[in-house]
Amino acid sequence: MKPNTTNRQPLRANNERRASRKINKPKRPRGPQKVILFNKPYNTLTQFSGEPGDSTLADFIPVKDVYPAGRLDKDSEGLLVLTNDGILQARLTQPQSKQAKVYWVQVEGAPTEEHLQQLRDGVTLKDGPTLPAGVEMIESPQMWDRTPPIRERKNIPTTWIAITLREGRNRQVRRMTAHIGFPTLRLIRYQMAQWTVADLAPGEWKEITLPSPTLS
Repeated sequence: MKPNTTNRQPLRANNERRASRKINKPKRPRGPQKVILFNKPYNTLTQFSGEPGDSTLADFIPVKDVYPAGRLDKDSEGLLVLTNDGILQARLTQPQSKQAKVYWVQVEGAPTEEHLQQLRDGVTLKDGPTLPAGVEMIESPQMWDRTPPIRERKNIPTTWIAITLREGRNRQVRRMTAHIGFPTLRLIRYQMAQWTVADLAPGEWKEITLPSPTLS
């Protein structure tokens, strides 16, 4: 009699899934927890290595064994959180954690409340609809000058808006503002969870100590 192999493939798949979950499960650091807040300058990569001539995190941060929680595009600026704590990193980046990220965005043109309401309600991008977002017009913030400065056209005004997201897609903010007809000229991540970039100049970083529990 031949052995019954009908259920072997599903059993193997289940075992592989369980093994994958064990491997990918976020872990606490073996040593002391490290959490670093960094003001990423324009034109700097969100990684510690790059091609010759690239500006990377290694040019600014000498601390070992910390990794970014999420990313900022090379042409974006502002707050980056780095840590050696895999659980904290997951809580900051996984959509189900719903940790707020606030971006200050300078756009070309003068959007109306109707335009902003589209972003609040969610817009449909190529990779699907965005979640509802917090969006409000703000005064021009007192921030550092960007090097190089943005390219402005004399006859077209610019507007600053604050956008709060609880998800993170590739170049999402830029795609959202372009979708409603107002290209992003400058993008600064001002806040992530409870931390802001308010007291850090571009290229500056500081290490912080967190109470327990780390995040709600």
